Amino acid sequence: EEELPDGLEESCSQEEDEDSDSDASSVAGVSSSGSVALVSRNCIECLAQPTEAQEKVLKPALVCSLFPNVPPTIYFSTRDERVEKLPWEQRKLLRWKMCTVTPNIVKQTVGRSHFRVSKKSNDWLGCWGHHMKSPSFRAIREHQKLNHFPGSFQIGRKDRLWRNLLKMQARCGKKEFNFFPQSFILPQDIKLLRKAWEEGASRQKWIVKPPASARGIGIQVIHKWSQLPKRRPLLVQRYLHKPYLIGGKKFDLRIYVYVTCYDPLRVYLFKDGLVRFASCKYSSSMKSLSNKFVHLTNYSVNKKNTEYKSNSDETACQGHKWALKALWSYLTQKGVNSEAIWEKIKDIVIKTIIASEPYVNSLVKMYVRRPYCCHELFGFDIMLDENLKPWILEVNISPSLHSNSPLDVSIKGQMIRDLLNLAGFVLPSTDSVASRPQTSGSTCSLGSALKEKPKPASEHFIAEKMKKAYYLTQKIPDQDFYSSVLDILTPDDVRILVETEDEYSRRGQFERVFPTHISMRYLRFFEQPRYFNILVTQWELKYYLNKHKGLELLKNWCVKGYHTGAGMDLAQTWSLPKSFFLQKSSVQSNGFSKLELGRLG
Repeated sequence: EEELPDGLEESCSQEEDEDSDSDASSVAGVSSSGSVALVSRNCIECLAQPTEAQEKVLKPALVCSLFPNVPPTIYFSTRDERVEKLPWEQRKLLRWKMCTVTPNIVKQTVGRSHFRVSKKSNDWLGCWGHHMKSPSFRAIREHQKLNHFPGSFQIGRKDRLWRNLLKMQARCGKKEFNFFPQSFILPQDIKLLRKAWEEGASRQKWIVKPPASARGIGIQVIHKWSQLPKRRPLLVQRYLHKPYLIGGKKFDLRIYVYVTCYDPLRVYLFKDGLVRFASCKYSSSMKSLSNKFVHLTNYSVNKKNTEYKSNSDETACQGHKWALKALWSYLTQKGVNSEAIWEKIKDIVIKTIIASEPYVNSLVKMYVRRPYCCHELFGFDIMLDENLKPWILEVNISPSLHSNSPLDVSIKGQMIRDLLNLAGFVLPSTDSVASRPQTSGSTCSLGSALKEKPKPASEHFIAEKMKKAYYLTQKIPDQDFYSSVLDILTPDDVRILVETEDEYSRRGQFERVFPTHISMRYLRFFEQPRYFNILVTQWELKYYLNKHKGLELLKNWCVKGYHTGAGMDLAQTWSLPKSFFLQKSSVQSNGFSKLELGRLG
């Protein structure tokens, strides 16, 4: 969905001399005077001029962790801030891999943090690029981050999304998964479609979509069987023919969903988004079905209409594109409970991400060196029907970040800045960047350390393994049983909780929707239970009303013996001494009691 103007990547392909301390070639063209060189002719008019350098607030280059002995993360600023320069030895590690689909707004944001374009294939820290085939993820090194997970196309392709949601509906019931229209994938479902078609009313409408297209390409609304395109594969859905209208026009919502990790699952929603209107008034007439300006809300379609009106004010309810916050304000004034709609959207997002979870986790374990290496922004398209019930239309794994109006710049700029801070980019050691890439089975992460455990296995490794098995093998677990997962925390538990709390502290305008104190209700939707999901949901349930207490406990455990690796890994925690375990009355001061080891085994 994201295609940049020709030649744009060349304008950002300068690279700083390795031995120089100059700042002449930053990614976004940030000069020493602080002015931002615009990298696209198309953006010159729509990007507001940045404030002068002397007016900008100076921000530190690194954000400290909440916890001792945990490395800081790189700070990404807003357009009215300046980021201090790190010493050259550290700053030279700030390399970003560019490709033709890297959006301007990402280039500008990383440029403000003094990143340089990487010309080499293996010395970069971050990349915003194409999705890759799963085996290609093996090439990503331990200190690098790509903006995709392997297998995320399981919800990013229209046909896979509906197939997986139908699978969830069959397993968990229609009551929980009733937020998507009746869908058929051709040619496999042609007989089922024919049956549904014949059972339907005479004036029924269906929407036809290619399974892997974007920007409204190839979409049409039909009402006769003879209008069904001959090409295959094809997605055919029952058309939502009674949408909620504003000013007589239909619209959809672009919701930005950010997943930082799949095990444990951590999902965030950006609090703002876009509302995209069709540029002609809605009509249920069969004669109107061929008019895309009536029935499609895609910006790339409606901008071609001479009646399309842009909107430069993020607070205004005008034109054919609004800010999501403006919509909530509009509906609230009409007496609508917009917060209830938002809660339903969160429910849809969580369940849809869970539908992709078994595929992604399997491929991450197979091809990705450590969880740090992947994160992903999804664009969820949601439509409200006449009763204000939200329906999912599709999920984009490369949502458009083009910013061709002040409204786009304001929303997407803030969102990308908050996303990159939330991602938690860490400066690696110089040695790890300079070293030859390791094979896929070799990594300094905890996951690999556990896989390549020393022989004989340590008592702690065995204890951790037994604890995980204990909580995953209960046939009918209840809340009392699950709550005991916090009674004894292993070093691996502490590592996950520290990551989760640190990440939450950097959320900006993102709202975390999983895990929360109500996330236990979603655990039954996972195809297979995950120990760390149980751990973090129980932690949230116990401490969401007293965050300070939970943070202090974690800090104390960190001080007791939590130790980080060389500038990037939290720890090879499985090798810590027994005294590091949180002790309960039933546990001796030197580690697990025989009673507890028996309980875990």
